[in-house]
Amino acid sequence: MTATPSIAPVPTVRDRRTGRPPRRRAGGGASRRSNPVAMAIGAVVIVVVFLLPYVIMLSGSLRSQPDITHIPPTYFGPSVLFRNYLTMWSSSVDPVKGLIATVVISTFATLLVLVCATPAAYYTARFRFPGRLAFLLLVLVTQMLQPTVLAVGLFREMLQLGINDTWLAMILINAAFNLAFAVWIMQSFFAAVPKEIDEAATIDGAGKLQVLFRVSLPLVWPGIVTAVIFVFVASWNEYAASSVIMTSNDKQPLTVTLPRFIGLYNAEWQYIFGVSVVAVLPVVVLFAVIEKRLIGGLTAGAVK
Repeated sequence: MTATPSIAPVPTVRDRRTGRPPRRRAGGGASRRSNPVAMAIGAVVIVVVFLLPYVIMLSGSLRSQPDITHIPPTYFGPSVLFRNYLTMWSSSVDPVKGLIATVVISTFATLLVLVCATPAAYYTARFRFPGRLAFLLLVLVTQMLQPTVLAVGLFREMLQLGINDTWLAMILINAAFNLAFAVWIMQSFFAAVPKEIDEAATIDGAGKLQVLFRVSLPLVWPGIVTAVIFVFVASWNEYAASSVIMTSNDKQPLTVTLPRFIGLYNAEWQYIFGVSVVAVLPVVVLFAVIEKRLIGGLTAGAVK
């Protein structure tokens, strides 16, 4: 007969101080789980805090001026005035021209940033040249300067160039203040692409421009989309430089046009809310269309 091997007993882990086995936690030693009810309540509170201003803005755009100026204001009720969205376009402020100016300035400023930042980011990511670190630091320092601080200097500069009170001036200013951010974002994405891919394309006979546009750019689309979105939104919301550079009412963007609804003795709040809804809507639609690419660009590099 074969002898059954004896199994040595597993030693009991004891506490060094008391010499006794440690006490088990309730639930078999499992880690404490968060309360789903508390998490749900917290999520609802956060959503309400962030969405409540937009709900009030949308509701106020459909109310009459006495409802809004009443103490307390009446933002919710049976009377809904959809005609506010029709009458605000025919007001003396004329927000149509402001909306057109905002679209033109934001679009062309974003395109200019994209054209200038793409080769700059690609070159700094692929090549090591003298002064590369100083160039990147100088690009980063420009982010510390705000249009509000440089408004007077920008006004004099545009006046000397002869382009003051023009859309071209605001396109150049918005592009200049957002170029650094785009270069830094896109440079990190280009640096994440292996150089061997570019070398393989070069061996196959591709030129430098072909390597950039046909090989590297398709691999860094999330970074390009991220940079484009942030530059477009920053140009869309710019106010400080526009209020100084743009002096003609028919050329001012929507951010400068909107305060003109507030007069000396009266404020047409229903139109202010309505124009605000119109100003926010294109950005919301843009985020909804490219949400997946934007999230991919923001989270790129977070997980190896």
